[in-house]
Amino acid sequence: MPAFDMPASDTPASPHRPDAPDTSVSVLGLGAMGTALADALLAAGHRVTVWNRSPARADALVARGATRADSPTEAVAASALVVVCVTDYDIANTLLADVGSTADADPWAGRTLVNLTSDTPERAREAAAWAAARDIPYLDGAIMVPTPVVGTANGLVLYSGSRPAFEAHGATLRAFGPNTPFLGEDHGLAAVYDLGMLDFFYTSMAGLTHAFGLVGADGVSAAEFLPFANIIFGILPNIMTAMTTAIDTDTHPGDQGNLTMEAAGIDHILTAAKTRGLDVGVLEAVKDLTTRTIARGHGPNAFTATIKTIRNP
Repeated sequence: MPAFDMPASDTPASPHRPDAPDTSVSVLGLGAMGTALADALLAAGHRVTVWNRSPARADALVARGATRADSPTEAVAASALVVVCVTDYDIANTLLADVGSTADADPWAGRTLVNLTSDTPERAREAAAWAAARDIPYLDGAIMVPTPVVGTANGLVLYSGSRPAFEAHGATLRAFGPNTPFLGEDHGLAAVYDLGMLDFFYTSMAGLTHAFGLVGADGVSAAEFLPFANIIFGILPNIMTAMTTAIDTDTHPGDQGNLTMEAAGIDHILTAAKTRGLDVGVLEAVKDLTTRTIARGHGPNAFTATIKTIRNP
């Protein structure tokens, strides 16, 4: 994955300029995220055509300079670059299958498709096969920021799939934010990274929320505990770097702390949480993971040895 910076600014990444490239882009799907994408393209000076199943969702964008298409086929025919952002691939597939169904000429001729709909790597690869069968250059992408950050210097969208398509349209795609790593030609890679990052995010959020609940049961507010939670957060980058080496080389020395010792610490947290009447589902899952890994003979190893149980449950 290429290195990229994440500036702190929330200023637009590509403000409107009189000399902005006159690139045509169609956006299909105008939920909150699709609308943010269209807005960012307009701000960057692109000619934008929009379509949504409920036409009224396009009103504000049309008022800001977009052109409304009356059908997905009309939207695809209007632009060289077609961006789809809907709820899931079931909707995306139905939508795309209808394009050109009643047209005399192929509306996809000369078009590139960028699908920014979230789903699994398998669904992304299926969509890529559909596009390949129709000779449509195809990129799959994952938007890694909330809607207010789209189009700012912190915007981050991951891409995978057709390298020529990315090279041809990368400058336009940077309207969504300057951080646009191309992960490789496997169309599923953007979804792989997306799910991995969200896996880390949501399990971490669950752990932090549980920690707030644990200390709160003894009268410590979340605000009082936050500086101490931040201490843990501050040491994570070095820990994560060491973990990647251990996992990629499959070496898990326990000289800095072994799994048996850490499992005992988890037991202490479990006991305290149960005593306070808290939900312990998250902790029980962690405890079960360590117990099964220790049973396989990895008690003397580091916590990263649990990867063996995760990969072979």
